[in-house]
Amino acid sequence: MSPGERVQSLTERYSIAVITLDDAIFREMRRLLSRSFRAMLASTESQIKTLIDDSDVHAIILDLECIREGPVDALEVLQEMRRLREDLIVVAITGSPNSELPLLASRSGADHFFLKPVNCDELHTVLLQTLEKRALQSEGQWLLDQVENKGAFCSLIGGSDAMRRLYQGIKAVAESNANVVIRGESGVGKELVARAIVETGSRRDKPYVCLNCAALPEALMESELFGYERGAFTGADSAKPGMIEMADGGTLFLDEITTLHHGLQSKLLRVLQERSVQRLGGRAARKIDFRLITATNDDLEDMVRKGQFREDLYYRINVVPITVSPLREREGDIAMLAEHFLRLYCTANQKPLKQLQPEVIEILEQYSWPGNVRELENVVQRLVIMSDGPVIAAVHLPQSLLFSAAASQEAILIPEEGADFDAEMQKIEIAYLSAALRRCNGSKTGAARLLRMDPQRMKYLCRKLKL
Repeated sequence: MSPGERVQSLTERYSIAVITLDDAIFREMRRLLSRSFRAMLASTESQIKTLIDDSDVHAIILDLECIREGPVDALEVLQEMRRLREDLIVVAITGSPNSELPLLASRSGADHFFLKPVNCDELHTVLLQTLEKRALQSEGQWLLDQVENKGAFCSLIGGSDAMRRLYQGIKAVAESNANVVIRGESGVGKELVARAIVETGSRRDKPYVCLNCAALPEALMESELFGYERGAFTGADSAKPGMIEMADGGTLFLDEITTLHHGLQSKLLRVLQERSVQRLGGRAARKIDFRLITATNDDLEDMVRKGQFREDLYYRINVVPITVSPLREREGDIAMLAEHFLRLYCTANQKPLKQLQPEVIEILEQYSWPGNVRELENVVQRLVIMSDGPVIAAVHLPQSLLFSAAASQEAILIPEEGADFDAEMQKIEIAYLSAALRRCNGSKTGAARLLRMDPQRMKYLCRKLKL
């Protein structure tokens, strides 16, 4: 079910069933619980069965006096309800003074127990807290289950053709030791792809070392990458292994590799050729076994042509290229990702799951997402934190997205080369008149009435437009 199909109004956020023969109890509960619940009455066996089978019913309030011979028989019904629907919140109510009933009801599957007359304010609070806690648990389980979903692979989310090709590429390269370069725009999830390669490969239980080559200044990059011996430079009070050495036996992931200056490119090339590394200030080289995965959003070939990236290093790292498609080219994935991030951040912020209105999904899918998945994640996180209600509407979206949606609609209506206004209006007239005539089986009088138009004008337009 899509996010739009699950949108509910605030007053119908949860549906509950009240099983009782006492109409007064039901009316009172419906009145006092109406601010958060839609209450339905069930007093016959068939009504009870129908409500239990209805997945939209979130909770059941069971009057133990309304089942056959009273509480004893009612507990059997309660056990059967729990067997059929583990997800239901069940509240047992009774007027019986039997002190053992609360324990028996709990053993039979009741989540809560109330004595009559029921304090509906307290019942409202208990129901709401329990349902929202259950919803958070459900969202947490949903996140765990994503790895088994056909629209997910490791930590990657998406079911588009582009993502399925990516998953196949990851599986194909995972078991080999070939160097991989992951290419794609900023924010597409290149580091997640690297992790997926490691997690599905033979080195999954070995060290996995990540380094963003753009995150450190040149002066520190060499020592971080290759390590150093004590006294190698001022401040080197003790020896330290570098990132390459720490990845021995496992995988080294170098993000934004094109930011390495030529000197470090030469040293990295030597490491890849000789499979050994020498620390700064060291005299001996250490043999090392590691798999190299790199990532970049630059045009490597163009940088090689311009002399900005060593050609020999390019051939060393570009053994298996994997390209990650930008979000705008992943048809159908935006709604899936938005739903994923919505669940993720509602759970992380301990908030009940919010819903996205269909119009919001449409706007998200119209946007070009220059920042790709990272930008979408940031937008959804902001929506979760900043919106108070259970429903996220278009008005909550950032202005940049709303402006983009309006601009795209304008581009559709009026292309860059312009439009013939009279011709476009005539197309609209033909569409309306043709539809009305079909609806009225060709009757011009009926079509005029349907379109609230003078019959003579209808006849004139039909002649003019040759309908």
